Amino acid sequence: MATEEAQSSNAPEPSGQAQSGQPPSAASPEADLKAQVDKLSEEKRDLNDRLLRLAAEFENYKRRARKEQEDAAARGLESLVRELLPAMDNFDRALSASKNPSTTVTAIVEGVQMVQRSFFAALEKSQIRPFEAEGKPFDPNFHEAIGQVESATLPPGHVGNVFQRGYMIGSRLLRPALVQVTRKSEQAPETPPSTPGQAN
Repeated sequence: MATEEAQSSNAPEPSGQAQSGQPPSAASPEADLKAQVDKLSEEKRDLNDRLLRLAAEFENYKRRARKEQEDAAARGLESLVRELLPAMDNFDRALSASKNPSTTVTAIVEGVQMVQRSFFAALEKSQIRPFEAEGKPFDPNFHEAIGQVESATLPPGHVGNVFQRGYMIGSRLLRPALVQVTRKSEQAPETPPSTPGQAN
């Protein structure tokens, strides 16, 4: 018995943590804060990289879209000019024919009319066409008034004369027609005929 008591008294006492049953202390608040800062910094770098990539991709998209638009405009212009070239050929032939002394005025007029038809056909393929204005009610959406004119056949507010054709492209106005608009006729009062033998 004495020996057991001596051994018991010589055994090392347990530490305070073991006596209290508490786990080892957690990391310090400074360490937690540093870990959070490092995480946020990493997320910021990733976000910045993504934004830079998106910005670069958007610039590339704008360049591609601009080039495609320019190419489409160039192709449209080439198509229109290609259609107009035959009309220019007809115009050259009409000019050459007009220099021939044997060419009549009627032949020259027919040649010019052929050129005009060629031009209109070429424009029509690009959905460009003239529209009729003379005799129509004046419409500021399609007509540009450059003066007034009296008319014995048209009521006031109508197109009396057309000085320049108007054109549409598709359903949109390309160029308004330059016109004169009719106004109410201002007739002077009639003077009764004088009777022979009337004294002044």
